[in-house]
Amino acid sequence: MSKKKFYVVWVGSKPGIYTTWDEAKAKIQGFPGAKYKSYASMAEAQTAFKVGYGVALQSGGGSSKSNRMVVKPRIGIDIPLPAWSVDAACSGVPGPMEYRGVDLANGNELFHQGPYPDGTNNIGEFLALVHALAQLHRRGDHQTTIYTDSRTALAWLRKKKAKTTLEQNSRNAILFELLERAEAWLDQHQPKNKVLKWETDRWGEIPADFGRK
Repeated sequence: MSKKKFYVVWVGSKPGIYTTWDEAKAKIQGFPGAKYKSYASMAEAQTAFKVGYGVALQSGGGSSKSNRMVVKPRIGIDIPLPAWSVDAACSGVPGPMEYRGVDLANGNELFHQGPYPDGTNNIGEFLALVHALAQLHRRGDHQTTIYTDSRTALAWLRKKKAKTTLEQNSRNAILFELLERAEAWLDQHQPKNKVLKWETDRWGEIPADFGRK
């Protein structure tokens, strides 16, 4: 008798955790850029779904000892700490989009949002920056530097306005609500943390990268 498996669908017609392959297959079949994987226990599947495809893939699966999964910190990069990195991933344009932040000191995932339907990388990277700034502001931490590899997100941040050309629809309405909230937060606060461009050519992929290239 074969062991029961649990199927995580990160990117598909309906992301989630499924207890049969037939259910999971129906959510990914014919879906561009589908991301999915099977796990031996529900706990592993829940952890993998929470942290996202990129982290789950790098960690090699769920952990029976901990509900927290981390990415390995990059080695040999002389970047002053404390520092965070943020990034987004999108399957298609538009497509399912998610974003996250990672601590450069230890590779721990700090936050992870999405996937959201019908989004773009630019929107995700802008939201990730504002999310990080707001989280550090709540902590009273003005010393941590934030890195992004997106010039567009940096430009939007300077203007305090997301200049997206994405058309709003019923599926991505939540993203436009998040953009409005992000812009309102920037109008009401004066971020004190440094926000810098991640030099991919010199340092490699940003640690918050989802590993989908």
